[in-house]
Amino acid sequence: MANSNKPILAITMGDPAGIGPEIIIKALSLKETYDKCNPIVTGDAAVMEIAVQQAGNSLKINAVSNVKDAKFTYGTIDVYDIHCIDIKTFKQGEVAAQCGDAAFKAVVKAIELAMSKEVDGTVTAPLNKEALNLAGHHFDGHTEIYAHYTNTRKYAMLLADDFMRVIHVSTHVPLRKACDLVKKERIIDVTELIIDACHQFGISNPHIGIAGLNPHASDNGLFGDEEREEITPAVETLKAKGYNVEGPVPPDTLFAKAKCGKFDGCVAMYHDQGHIPFKVVGFNWNKDTGKMESTKGVNITLGLPIIRVSVDHGTAFDVAGKGIASPEAMLLSIDYATRMAKNRA
Repeated sequence: MANSNKPILAITMGDPAGIGPEIIIKALSLKETYDKCNPIVTGDAAVMEIAVQQAGNSLKINAVSNVKDAKFTYGTIDVYDIHCIDIKTFKQGEVAAQCGDAAFKAVVKAIELAMSKEVDGTVTAPLNKEALNLAGHHFDGHTEIYAHYTNTRKYAMLLADDFMRVIHVSTHVPLRKACDLVKKERIIDVTELIIDACHQFGISNPHIGIAGLNPHASDNGLFGDEEREEITPAVETLKAKGYNVEGPVPPDTLFAKAKCGKFDGCVAMYHDQGHIPFKVVGFNWNKDTGKMESTKGVNITLGLPIIRVSVDHGTAFDVAGKGIASPEAMLLSIDYATRMAKNRA
C-alpha cells in the first residue's frame, strides 16, 4: 500500500460522454476521500479537465504515465493519462464509438495496474454497452471484461448498500433459463463468495439469508421442486461447513428483513429477484422533476483476484455535463473498495 497505510485505488473514467467524470470530480473534491485512500483516475486527462471546469472548482489535474508519479494530494487529481479521446470531436450525452473505446481502455488499464499490484483495488464509473460494442468490444459489461482479463471463471455480482447486500445465483440470462441454473453447487459457491466478502467488510460471522425460488419458498413442494431438490440441500451443506446461513427463506419476506438488519447478506436466485428490492431501497425517483434524485448502492464483482467495486447506475447521458449528477454511489464505492483493500492486506 501507499503512504500512511492508505490503499491506492484506480478509478476508471467510465464513458466520457456520461456522468462518470463528473461524479469522480465531485467525489475527489472532498477531503474525506483522500483521508481514506490514494485515488488515481485511469482515462483521458483532457476529459477530466473539462469535468473540473464544468464543476466550477479549483482542482488541478496531474497527468501521469506511471503510478509512481502520482501526488496523492488533496486538491490535485492524479490521472493515469491514456490519451484515448479526440477532444475536437468529443460530445457529451451522445453514444459514440470513441467513447466506448475510451471507457474500455480505462478499465483494462485499471485491471493491469491491479494485477501488477501497482494499485490495491479498482473502482469503476459507468460505461455504455452500446458504445462499448460500437467500438468493437463485445462484452456484456464490466463484469465480463474483468473476468476475461483476470482469467476468472467462478465469479458473481454483489450489490451492497448499508444493510442490504445481495448476491445472485444467475444474472444476465432469460428468466426461463435462470430457473434451470438454480443448482446446489452454484448456490454453495455464491454463498461462500458473499461470506468471504462480508469478512472483507469487517463482519466476522455473517448471517446469510438464502432465498427460495418459488412463491412461499414452494410451501413444501406445493409450488415447485427447486427448494427441495437444490436449495435446501445447499443450505444443509453450508450449515455442515459451519456457516451461519438460513433458508430457503420466502423471497417476499427475505429482503424486507434484510433491509432492517436481520441478515448481513442475501442470496438471490436470479437477477430481478435481487435487483428489484435493492433498488427500491437505494434509488429515489422525484415525480416533480421526473428524474432520479439519488442512486445509492454499489456493485462488487466477487471471485476475482483483484478488487472491483462499481457504482450501480448508468451513464445518464440526459444529465451529462449539467453538473447535477449525484456522487453518492461513487463515494460509497470508494468506501467499500477501501475497506476491502485494508481487510485483504
